[in-house]
Amino acid sequence: MDFFINSAHAQAAGAAGGQSILSALMLPVLLLVVFYFLLIRPQNKRAKEQKEMLSKVAAGDEVATTGGILGKVTEVGEQFLTLEIASGVSIKLQKFQVAQVLPKGTVKNA
Repeated sequence: MDFFINSAHAQAAGAAGGQSILSALMLPVLLLVVFYFLLIRPQNKRAKEQKEMLSKVAAGDEVATTGGILGKVTEVGEQFLTLEIASGVSIKLQKFQVAQVLPKGTVKNA
């Protein structure tokens, strides 16, 4: 008689196994959604804002570089720009090194 009881118990466990597969697939999907909204989406948004800011940099703008150098843009190329960091001292750097565009007059006050 125990033989039949064990079989019935095994069949009940098999029916519940279908729900456990669904539950097992929900966790990775939920993690992907959380990663998208907490990591991927904000990073893409920041990259888009950075790219937009760099496309609007023009001669005469005052900028801060990622290295902490403040200066005034004197020449803008496709990938490079020339930055005047002091009277008569200019450096050439890659556009992506610009961290932010500063309000006018910031470099004189610094």
